[in-house]
Amino acid sequence: MRAELGLARTTLTEAAEHTEDLLSILPVPADRTPEQRAEAAAALDAVRALRAAFLDAHVDEVYDELTDGRTRYLRVAELAEAAAKAFPGLVPGADRLAVERANVQAEKEGLEIDQGIFFSKVLGSARSGSHLMDAMLRPTPRALGLLPEFTETGFADLGSVRLERTGAVARLTMCRVDSLNAEDDQQIDDIETAVDLALLDPSVEVGLLRGGEMTHPRYRGRRVFSAGINLKSLHRGGISLTDFLLRRELGYIHKILRGIRLDGTGWRPSVVEKPWTAVVDSFAIGGGMQLLLVFDEVLAASDAFFSLPAAAEGIVPGASNFRLSKAVGPRVSRQVILGGRRLWATEPETAGLVDEVHEADQLDAAAERSVQRLRGQAVLANRRMLNLADESVDEFRVYMADFSLQQALRLYSSDVIDKVGRFSAPKRAGADD
Repeated sequence: MRAELGLARTTLTEAAEHTEDLLSILPVPADRTPEQRAEAAAALDAVRALRAAFLDAHVDEVYDELTDGRTRYLRVAELAEAAAKAFPGLVPGADRLAVERANVQAEKEGLEIDQGIFFSKVLGSARSGSHLMDAMLRPTPRALGLLPEFTETGFADLGSVRLERTGAVARLTMCRVDSLNAEDDQQIDDIETAVDLALLDPSVEVGLLRGGEMTHPRYRGRRVFSAGINLKSLHRGGISLTDFLLRRELGYIHKILRGIRLDGTGWRPSVVEKPWTAVVDSFAIGGGMQLLLVFDEVLAASDAFFSLPAAAEGIVPGASNFRLSKAVGPRVSRQVILGGRRLWATEPETAGLVDEVHEADQLDAAAERSVQRLRGQAVLANRRMLNLADESVDEFRVYMADFSLQQALRLYSSDVIDKVGRFSAPKRAGADD
């Protein structure tokens, strides 16, 4: 098998180099003629078919080599970079990605599709995929570095997220006050760090997530939960597959559901988990609504609404396609995801998504009652068993394997590129929002 892997590696590298040479003499994607686009597409399809076949035959060998026999825990971005160095031509390296990310979406070659193929195959393997899932549940180096100060002071200002411990409650406040808490790569890093700190701090028993007061003109002085993905970053090509789309689902959202993994110290579970409450003011759009599906209790203002406009944006709404039907039923789930239906907090169909609805001036008191309920001694054991019954880790892994490729393809599909062009035109003329 080792000899077969070596020959396959060489063949893949040579084919990838040939494709790169062809693409290098063509204009950038946005400037290509129809004939040149067809030529580039054919070359890319051929080498991608070879990558997929290579991974079908060798994915566990590749993963074992990259992780030293699964003794190293590499996160998705680290794993992709290690694969680029050890298996030239399998996935793009950091230098090529940096050049690509400097371009708007319409001018990109679509290198992240190769990452999508890679992660689809890795996550599709029960052996390698399970190890990667565990790697993504481990605390980040940034959180470990900040932990001593946070445990001492009970406060951390991470930029887009503010974390404060009061009593046994870790209060995470999303504070992208000018963009309605729209998510980008930086906010993903900040919120995962905050979740890690809340889980690692032994004084914390419950986590509470809420949006802060906005300075955005339309919502100045009002709390907002989340506007979802930052469309400005998406259209400018600043939303990455590894650092945003995969890290978000496999990182902090999965940690809220499953907890964080630590090195085992005996027979007890090597997982630290805690119950979580979310409080929704104004709205939870896109990623904000996705997030609610892993919380133990969700409270909402009576005038709040929820929506998943990802289909209109041209992308897949994270793991909502996997989880939403269990919350609101298959028909309503399709109406929301496929038809763009907006759900209001007071609608009966929202009962599977929201536990309590209150007038805005009553939310503070309701949130305090919620976190006190979740401090019960048997809560942790029972939430763990409920989560295992509702969603097995293996089912989620299989979903994420397909998501990795489907989302990468969506990012570079013609309808998304067309939306990108329309969005970018005012910006290039000097307008901004």
